[in-house]
Amino acid sequence: MTFGNTKTGKTGTSTSDATETAHIKSVESLDQSNEMERGLKNRHVQFIAIGGTIGTGLFLGSGKSIALTGPSIIFVYIGVGLIMFLLMRAIGEMMYSDPSQHTFINFITRYLGRGWGKFAGWTYWIVLILTGMTEITAVSTYFVTFFGTFGIDLNSWKWLIELCFLVALTGINLIAVKVFGEAEFWFSMIKITLIVGLIVTAIVMLIIGFSYPATHIEGVDGTVSGATVSLTNITDGFQLAPNGWMNFFMSFQMVFFAYQLIEFVGVTVSETQNPREVLPKAVNELIMRILIFYVGALIAIMAIVPWRNFHENSDGSFGSPFIMVFKYAGLDWAAALVFFVVITAAASALNSLIYSAGRHLYQLASDSESPAMARLAEVSEHKVPAKAIVVSGCMILFSPIINAIPGISGAFVLFASAASAVVIFIYVLTMLAHHKYRQSSDFLPDGFVMPAWQVLDWIAIAFFVLVYVTLFLSADTLGSAIAGLIWLVAFGGYCLLHERFQNRDLKEALQR
Repeated sequence: MTFGNTKTGKTGTSTSDATETAHIKSVESLDQSNEMERGLKNRHVQFIAIGGTIGTGLFLGSGKSIALTGPSIIFVYIGVGLIMFLLMRAIGEMMYSDPSQHTFINFITRYLGRGWGKFAGWTYWIVLILTGMTEITAVSTYFVTFFGTFGIDLNSWKWLIELCFLVALTGINLIAVKVFGEAEFWFSMIKITLIVGLIVTAIVMLIIGFSYPATHIEGVDGTVSGATVSLTNITDGFQLAPNGWMNFFMSFQMVFFAYQLIEFVGVTVSETQNPREVLPKAVNELIMRILIFYVGALIAIMAIVPWRNFHENSDGSFGSPFIMVFKYAGLDWAAALVFFVVITAAASALNSLIYSAGRHLYQLASDSESPAMARLAEVSEHKVPAKAIVVSGCMILFSPIINAIPGISGAFVLFASAASAVVIFIYVLTMLAHHKYRQSSDFLPDGFVMPAWQVLDWIAIAFFVLVYVTLFLSADTLGSAIAGLIWLVAFGGYCLLHERFQNRDLKEALQR
């Protein structure tokens, strides 16, 4: 592989001095070593992409983000969304050039070296496992809350709920990739239906000039003031930073974490039918999904509920804006409805995490020289990496055990939050890999080309660094920021040194 600056008149992009530019190879020729089945259809991938942008944070956490900085949170969601779009365009361009790759992490190895590739691969897999452990805990918590709205107490059965969900979702991943795709299609459909229902409810309320009295809302301390539904609830007294500039800047990290793992669609490419047709569409429609499902939902919420009505509860939590809206609309079982959808969102996230963790462990095993790891680099008769999926699922299963031990659970919370911070390093490395790709002879001028890459790559990198810096400014995130930095220095340093020693030994062996 050569790196350098090829020039192409077609794009007007200066990429390097390589003597020739790569040509698009057929997917069939690239797939010769791909043992996976291309069972994901266009509708599967499109809904996986939609589902990847909609997490539980929108349904439960948007109240906190609105309270933090008011209506200007809309601009924060758009701004962060544009940066994440740049990340996806970079991933999309590289995956388009070689859609046989099981993960975008492989391009970090290819263009930044095996040391950074090893760091990124293992780090990302660990992040997926830790995030999966938090999601399985969230699933059982939401499940208990859902049945609690009907007066049924399932607190003593949380461990069994977690086990049942994990076994069921692991089973879905083991059957066939098209079964996974079908599950994600319906999970996403449920989430989309609730958001569209919210937006339609807001439009109807606006048209009829709906007013509501002060009401007690489940999950909110005290009574929430009444109001009239109007767009003036958003515009009256608008300020960019009504609660101070520090809160405004801190909202960027909160919104960033709401978008986290949006890159999941980049892991499905090696199992997608017609990937070069499906992938660009899934990535390019990202902006529209952000505008509809995040910006549209936030505008609808704040038109109905004045943003100053969002207050922190005594326990530090915030009420769900979705529960508020549907409660005002006269839906007495609004809390049950929203928590049912939240269970779906958490289960969808867990399902995707198991899928992604299985593929990443499979890739790590394929690249490993260890005989023990090699056993995980096998594909089952259903053409899925079954052993890697099962091992990843078993790691997530440690969650209920860890949560039951007080001394360990506190440390786990720190590691889980640090895992979210560490993902920022992966994003930075991905953008650097894309920069190297555009300077290499692999660059496809007729591919899914990201425009203005010389500038936009660095803008995205600068933003990710800025988000990480803001983690040091809050007591809530300081621990995770420090832990993440220690991980980068310790494990990253080990991977780079290990690669250097391997290269030195290989050079000496060749000289002999």
